[in-house]
Amino acid sequence: MSQLSVKDLLKLKFKKLGKNLYISDKTSFHNPTNISIGDNSRIDDYCVLSAGREGIDIGRNVHIAVYSSLIGQSKIRIGDFTNISSRVSVYSSNDDYSGETMTNPTINEKYKKVTHGKVDIGKHVIIGSGSIILPNVIIEDGVAVGALSLIKSNCKSFNIYAGIPAKIIKKRSKKLLNLEKRYLLSFQRK
Repeated sequence: MSQLSVKDLLKLKFKKLGKNLYISDKTSFHNPTNISIGDNSRIDDYCVLSAGREGIDIGRNVHIAVYSSLIGQSKIRIGDFTNISSRVSVYSSNDDYSGETMTNPTINEKYKKVTHGKVDIGKHVIIGSGSIILPNVIIEDGVAVGALSLIKSNCKSFNIYAGIPAKIIKKRSKKLLNLEKRYLLSFQRK
């Protein structure tokens, strides 16, 4: 995977860029002036980040795997140490599917009914491959989402969710919080 150089990233005029980034040169950014990316984060091939007016904020040590997308008018926030697996779609905007209105971005707003809402993904979250996150959702710290799940309502911290729509299947260990402390201390010793 070829990555964008620091010089290439600076040309895109992001809102904020951290250090030690690994971002594929095959990533598509729309409205990068509304996108912030924290230290030590990685974005793989063929990802699409399309920021609306409220932007996209990505924390430190975040991995966004191949073919994933973050799209919508409202804010999308991804907390530190979070993993977005391949082919995950995060939407902060969503068309009305009822047939009562028209759909898609080629149609004037007066003929559509689009839902916009913040998506807030906490720290230490892992979202399994092929999952979909809809607008107006808070995924609290430490949540794990199984592959091919649909998240359309809030997820409570340190639980594992799976299914369509996703439901809690069991608790998730908090051991990773101790590992985070050790990891961060290793930077202070240098």
